[in-house]
Amino acid sequence: MTALFISDLHLDKDRPQIIAYFKNLIDSLDPNVESLYILGDFVEFWVGDDDPADGLTDVFDSIKKKSKEHSIYFMHGNRDFMITKDFCKKSGMILLDDPTIIKLGDKKILLMHGDTLCTDDHEYQKFRTMVRSPSWQSEMLKKSLDERISLAKMYRAKSLSETNAKNEIIMDVNQQEVINTIKKYNVDMIIHGHTHRPNIHKINIADKVYKRVVLGDWYDKSFVLNITDDKLIIDKGHII
Repeated sequence: MTALFISDLHLDKDRPQIIAYFKNLIDSLDPNVESLYILGDFVEFWVGDDDPADGLTDVFDSIKKKSKEHSIYFMHGNRDFMITKDFCKKSGMILLDDPTIIKLGDKKILLMHGDTLCTDDHEYQKFRTMVRSPSWQSEMLKKSLDERISLAKMYRAKSLSETNAKNEIIMDVNQQEVINTIKKYNVDMIIHGHTHRPNIHKINIADKVYKRVVLGDWYDKSFVLNITDDKLIIDKGHII
């Protein structure tokens, strides 16, 4: 059994090379791949299911086509949390809760987008709580499409500005939160994205070694985690 994991593609019409690279990946999925997990920030932003998704129509068409042969899962990130279960279903994707536990071989794995582990970034956590609330999303959807797109672009610019000003440590995961999460869900491994710090971390808890696999973002290169028969393989492809 082979499962693939990706995150933080930030697909956007202004970066057509990333769109083309992902489309090639999905169109040419190996028959041995049983499942593909997209762990958030698949698109740069999403303002509702009436989002025009400029430049992404072919991508969602390819996903729907390939979903007949492979299980394709999607988890919300901090850019695309307004993609609904109905849209996922129409596109051939299965919407996952954040977090979700899966079993591969004899390993219990916790899948997350990863932002909830960054507990030192208090301002971001407040913002996350606000925008994930049903009341905030309901009010947002009452606005016109143009208004929502403008707001999304404003939030994106604000986020970039704040990110550049924040301490790198604050934006990374809190190590105690990682340990607490492993204990809470009783898993052998965590796989997540969000931080754009790809790595495989080993964590020792009570004489047992656990793993935290951080997926990379898709800017100058792609990043795909391949798990086959309990073996972890990281595939990187140069996009630019």
